[in-house]
Formats: sequence, structure tokens, C-alpha cells
Amino acid sequence: MTPKKLAERKARIAKLNVALKKLYPQALIELNFSNPWELMVAVQLSAQNTDKNVNKITEKLFKKYKTFDAYVRAAKTENGRRQFEQDIFASGFYRAKAKNILNAAVMIKEEFGGTLPTNIVDMLRLPGVARKTATVVLKEAFGVVAGVTVDTHVIRFVQRFDLSDYKDPVRIEKDLMELLPKKEWGTFTHRVIHYGRYLAPARKYDTSLDPLVVIYPPAAKVFRAL
Repeated sequence: MTPKKLAERKARIAKLNVALKKLYPQALIELNFSNPWELMVAVQLSAQNTDKNVNKITEKLFKKYKTFDAYVRAAKTENGRRQFEQDIFASGFYRAKAKNILNAAVMIKEEFGGTLPTNIVDMLRLPGVARKTATVVLKEAFGVVAGVTVDTHVIRFVQRFDLSDYKDPVRIEKDLMELLPKKEWGTFTHRVIHYGRYLAPARKYDTSLDPLVVIYPPAAKVFRAL
């Protein structure tokens, strides 16, 4: 990113962020959970899925697996693993998700005393945990801001408003961390997600009602991530 482009993008994202704050001043995570481990499970289930559907799944799941150790016990037997797969079947990619969640439970039990790690390095060691999951769990469960969570909404937002030259989530996160003040890292994604869900979907819509398009008019012609 050239110095000129960096300056232009910093000015643009600052204006966009102000508008997002006005639109969604109380934007929060929409996954339901009651402890850090349940958040970890919900975030892993949310891959290629909607929060609404995940909440339907976890409503039953968290009643069945009431404690962290219940997941560890499920991981210890073939029958337990197969049953867990069926319990999360509706989330899609259920076999991979079940394997990652249960293996993560065992690793946390054996290496971290049954408590989720609270730093990005150890969090990224857990099965199925990439930076998106790690930054969400650290921020929402422990108040630790380790980066900017980049999901599909954020990728589309970044491309629409020309905030990065990349499509890769890791490179996009790096750019956003440079463009945004650190105090905004933890909440920016929630506002963008609300914007993408409730105002600016990945299809044509009435952009005349979108205050962010006024800030950057070329966004009116871009809807889906390229």
C-alpha cells in the first residue's frame, strides 16, 4: 500500500466507521453462549452457516452437553464422536467440525487444565481455530483484542469500499489493523456484519438508502466479493 493510498484509505475508513456507529451503536455478537467454551463451539459451528441456524443447534446442544468435560467424554469413544456428529449435523461440514471441536476439548483438558487459553499464540494451536475464531473468542470471552476479525461480510465490505488490495483474510486483517485505531479493532467487525446483514446484502439493493455509499459512491456498483 503506497503512502498516498494509505492516507486515502485511513480517511475513508474513519468516515465509514462514524457512519456505521450511527447505524449500529450497540452492535454485538449474535451467537448465544454462556461461557468461553460454548462460544468456541458456536464460532466453529458458524463456519459456512448463519448465526440464526447455529443458535437453533446450540440451544439443544448446550442443554445436552452441560459441562466442558461432557465434550471431553464424547471425544473418548467412537460412539460419543458419532453421536456428537449427529448433534451438529445441521451445521454443515459436521464431520470436520465435530472432529475439531472434540479434539480441541481434549487438547484444552490435557494441555491447559480445562481452561481456554487467553492469548492468540496458544489459541491458534487448537484444532479448527484460525485467526477469525481466535480473535472472536479472545475478544468476546476475555476482552482481549488481538486483531480484527475478518469474515465474509468484512471481506465484501473491504472490497466494496477499496480498503485493501487483497482477498486473503490474513492480508486484509493486516491492512485493517493499519487503517483503524486499535481501540476500534474489537467492535468494527460487529458493525460491518450488521451492515451486511441488515442493510447491504450481497445482491442488488436500493443504494440510495445507504449512507455509506454517499461516502464512497463507487461502492454502489459492487455487491459481491470478487
